[in-house]
Amino acid sequence: MKVKQLEITENMTISEFMEQLEQSGGLGAGRISHATDLLADSMKDPDTKIFLSLAGPMIPGGLRKVVRDLIDKGYVNLIVSSGANLTHDLLEAFGGRHYAGIHEDDETLQDHGIGRIADIYTKADDFEIFEEEIQKVFAQINEKYDKISIQQFIREIGLIVDDDESFIATAAKNDVPIFAPGLIDCMIGLQLWIYCQDHDFTISAVEDMAYLSDFVYDSKKVTACMLGGGLPKHYTLASNILTGGIDAGIQITLDRSEGGSLSGAPLEEAKSWAKAKKGSNLVTVIGDATVLFPLIVAGALSKIE
Repeated sequence: MKVKQLEITENMTISEFMEQLEQSGGLGAGRISHATDLLADSMKDPDTKIFLSLAGPMIPGGLRKVVRDLIDKGYVNLIVSSGANLTHDLLEAFGGRHYAGIHEDDETLQDHGIGRIADIYTKADDFEIFEEEIQKVFAQINEKYDKISIQQFIREIGLIVDDDESFIATAAKNDVPIFAPGLIDCMIGLQLWIYCQDHDFTISAVEDMAYLSDFVYDSKKVTACMLGGGLPKHYTLASNILTGGIDAGIQITLDRSEGGSLSGAPLEEAKSWAKAKKGSNLVTVIGDATVLFPLIVAGALSKIE
């Protein structure tokens, strides 16, 4: 197939733009087109479960409503998230916000009680409210449980949180499980440690495995959509070793492969570990997931809705 030069026209639709990428066929355009088709096919297939993993600042970076809407429309069946993305979802659920356009050096930011995530900012005042509210949530859950799995714990939080825009609350409402194997490594984890100093309350990571393994075994096919890498990516892939690996996968990452880290590893490498099946449909898109994932989702939705 010859490479067709892109033609960008006034008032063109998302579907027309995605068609241009498909016809171009090479480099990043081809990978985005491949990922879009793969996601659309997975969304349309009733036998396919879509696992979404969230690493890096996806919620602070603007994907909160994208993730929430995918859950609400039934296009995501299971989530593996970093603890940080859960924290930032709850920060907004409790009335806090993420900010842009603050231009100060980092020492001045500290003096003003502002934390920085690249060019996204949070305020200490918002986190103080978060700390107060999350402690109340812990107490409500502790009234029902002395010991609870991480997945069930997150679900209970979602049932308590009163915010229709929260992806945690939306997942709980739609019975979409959220796993966070690194939950202790975030502000929720710090607040849990504080709460547990004078309360009998245990969060069990091991208890997640029974639910997760049953979910994997009950899934005829799995497509994993991985934003960023790290622990969420590995947990998503490793859980599918039980059935010989994922059937399809999309990875969007800015990490490089040369260092051997999982975050930058091409998805094909997962086949050697039986984390992806032989013949599985895999695509790695190099770039910023906060830009590329919404584009891929919009393209996929234009093909099925």
